[in-house]
Amino acid sequence: MSITIIVEGKNDKSRLKRVVDDSVQILCTFGTPSSQTLEELRKKAGDKQVYLFTDNDSSGKKIRFLLRDTFPDAEQIYTRKGYAGVEGTPEEYLIQQLEKAGLEEYIIYPSPDPAFE
Repeated sequence: MSITIIVEGKNDKSRLKRVVDDSVQILCTFGTPSSQTLEELRKKAGDKQVYLFTDNDSSGKKIRFLLRDTFPDAEQIYTRKGYAGVEGTPEEYLIQQLEKAGLEEYIIYPSPDPAFE
């Protein structure tokens, strides 16, 4: 199965790229998507399983609502309130959320710290 994760911006994308392998397509809305942007996202995602990972703030919720109409079968991934969006979410928490969504096979786990072995 190939997957697509849709995030809001390029900083979210670069943050997520640190914890998922290159087979995962990460697309950005670059803010509130227009109908044209939604159509472009739909075409780029194709028949891949889509995951929506937007910020837990008012604009993130608005974007998620618009994306839900275009991707009604999309899985939802959430970051915690209080984090500065996906880009400000600690990697450990990103990994937990990806695991919760059943995406273990795509996760790049950090190397264990030798000081704790």
